[in-house]
Amino acid sequence: MHIHRNTETSTPMTVTTPNRETHQRSCKAGKYNESLYFLECMVNKGYKPDVILCTKLMKGFFNSKNIEKAIRVMEILELHGEPDVFAYNAVISAFCKANQIESATRVVNRMKARGFSPDVVTYNIMIGSLCSRGKLELAMKVLDQLVEDNCKPTVITYTILIEATILEGGFNEAMKLLDEMLSRGLRPDMYTYNAIIRGMCREGMVDRAFELVRSLTSRGCEPDVISYNTLLRAFLSRGKWEDGEKLVTEMFSKGCEPNVVTYSILISSLCRDGKVTEAVHVLKVMMEKGLTPDSYSYDPLISAFCKEGRLDLAIGFLDYMISNGCLPDIVNYNTILAALCKNGNADQALEIFDKLGETGCPPNVSSYNTMISALWSSGDRSRALKMVSEMVKKGIDPDEITYNSLISCLCRDGIVDEAIALLADMEYSGFRPNVISYNIVLLGLCKAHRIDDAIEVLAEMVKKGCHPNETSYILLVEGIGFAGWRAEAMELANSLAAMDVISEDSFKRLNKTFPMLDAYKELIHTEIKKSLQ
Repeated sequence: MHIHRNTETSTPMTVTTPNRETHQRSCKAGKYNESLYFLECMVNKGYKPDVILCTKLMKGFFNSKNIEKAIRVMEILELHGEPDVFAYNAVISAFCKANQIESATRVVNRMKARGFSPDVVTYNIMIGSLCSRGKLELAMKVLDQLVEDNCKPTVITYTILIEATILEGGFNEAMKLLDEMLSRGLRPDMYTYNAIIRGMCREGMVDRAFELVRSLTSRGCEPDVISYNTLLRAFLSRGKWEDGEKLVTEMFSKGCEPNVVTYSILISSLCRDGKVTEAVHVLKVMMEKGLTPDSYSYDPLISAFCKEGRLDLAIGFLDYMISNGCLPDIVNYNTILAALCKNGNADQALEIFDKLGETGCPPNVSSYNTMISALWSSGDRSRALKMVSEMVKKGIDPDEITYNSLISCLCRDGIVDEAIALLADMEYSGFRPNVISYNIVLLGLCKAHRIDDAIEVLAEMVKKGCHPNETSYILLVEGIGFAGWRAEAMELANSLAAMDVISEDSFKRLNKTFPMLDAYKELIHTEIKKSLQ
């Protein structure tokens, strides 16, 4: 085969000689494949790899998700050069970020086998990764290993563990770790204290958290804006506005300037308490202070306007955001879409939805869920189904809400068999139908008086490990009753009430709906007496 080259249009080929300079230049320019090629050429000629350059090259490959080539660089470094702890830590860190903890552990063991002692950074990487994945018990074992290897834990080590322990609800255990930290002569920093403040607030110990903040100066630390914001959110979420005001005053007196998050907390709390006018005033004060509100600052206001039915004002706020240098995010748009659809303005919502791509804020699964449900409810079933196809085509996977919404729409329109098929498709797609999914189908079947099928679905539900709730049983009782079998319905209700599966109030309501119970009970008692005689 002959390849004819067009000499008029092709550019001349240049040959780059592999050397340290070209290797370094290509690595710096992010041309990692080229850099690896140069490295391989150079080591074949007896060149000893530079550990710093190789570490940088490995990080480049890891960042571009090319793990195999990163490992290849490490192999070259081990075979032809002298790796150091920094190089191994780069590999361990990358494996941890990729959630490959076992691979990271193997690198630690390999590191030890080659005579390199892991340093505290190595252990902190492992501990941090395990904690972020909820594997606190394993992280504590790594701490034990750290101590066994005569490596001293740092403030960072304990801060990671304290925060993880608090997140798992072990506040008292976290305080023991703090004591252990202090006994080692380590001095907590603001990262440590902020983790503890968050833990106290989460446990409802807000006053104790406030005392801790006030004592920080005597402990050699100054509370920062994160400390104050954590406390402020805790106070206001509990309606403690007086304490919140005191805190803000104290914050100013300490020379700690409120940031965007501080003002956003105030705006959100005011909106939640129905004080929308005051929230707008806080927004203005924030801007007068030279701070630029973000989408989190605006969203509570948009939500509040929507709840009050002031949709024009909510939509106008999107333009106001843009004019003030803040691009609305998908949460802001979804709030508007949901409000418009709820108020029967699906057409207007569709106009906004269709323009989302132009705003640089493409719709997400929540946007599609809102529109699919609204379009179906407004009678435009074909457009709703078209939107499902469009969503999948764009690579947006349906979630549980999508499936439940479609199942509900199908059942509402009496297309129950398709709803049941979708229930199976939901499971096939990796979503385990929950009690809500099954209850929607039960309702659809019972409305269609398909009681035998409803009982089958209930049995299938139990078989698959999804426990029916009170609603599930009430739907079945009502289905049987409305299908004409009132006595049988109340016989079932009696049994369910005896098993405490349905509440007394629910039983009374069912008894009013199907008042044949007393007559049926007398018949049963009569039959029992006859059988005993």
